[in-house]
Amino acid sequence: MQSRHCQARRSSCRATVAWRRLLIAAAMAVTELAYAGAQVEEPLADSVRSALVAAVQDAVPPKASFDRIEERLAYLRWLAATSERLKSRKAEHATRVEFLEAVWYESRRAGLEPELVLGLIQVESGFRKYVVSKAGARGYMQVMPFWARLIGGGEPARLFHMQVNLRFGCVILRHYLDLERGDLFMALGRYNGSRGRAEYPNAVLAARRAWLIDPSGDAPRTAARH
Repeated sequence: MQSRHCQARRSSCRATVAWRRLLIAAAMAVTELAYAGAQVEEPLADSVRSALVAAVQDAVPPKASFDRIEERLAYLRWLAATSERLKSRKAEHATRVEFLEAVWYESRRAGLEPELVLGLIQVESGFRKYVVSKAGARGYMQVMPFWARLIGGGEPARLFHMQVNLRFGCVILRHYLDLERGDLFMALGRYNGSRGRAEYPNAVLAARRAWLIDPSGDAPRTAARH
């Protein structure tokens, strides 16, 4: 009899723990998507449009290559540490590494910190590839479909492709940083369609801090041009 009571209590405890974990996960998802906004379509000068078109039309990102072994080792340490942190959101190792390699390449290509881009993705989509906001923003970096029409050949469905979405998102954030003359706070607000408000930039910058690697580990850094 006592054994049955103990088993019943253990089952109840396990159910309670599972339920609490479910609630926490749901709360995290709501928190992340609460900030998912929308870029606002604005007139583009012909020169700007041409530059953005060129920026999103390069080839598929190559594998990272480095001139010095120290740089390669630093990159591999970053990749390993970041992959471990992302494991709870992307369980499959090959998929996780492919995603992080693309984030690394596209952020550096646009002159952005990989950690900033990871923080933005966390807030915008919770690392979900196919998420769509109420405003229609798509994918990891919640890119609005009008960008496909303006600079990407007019195929919004391509925004669900991982590398395409990351490239568009990084190029757009770089564009907003240039418009705001390097003011990251204002550029993040513009990216979210909440320019001048603190909630979204603060959320992204807080999420960015969670992706920073201990400098004592010689983690690679990419200074944003701002």
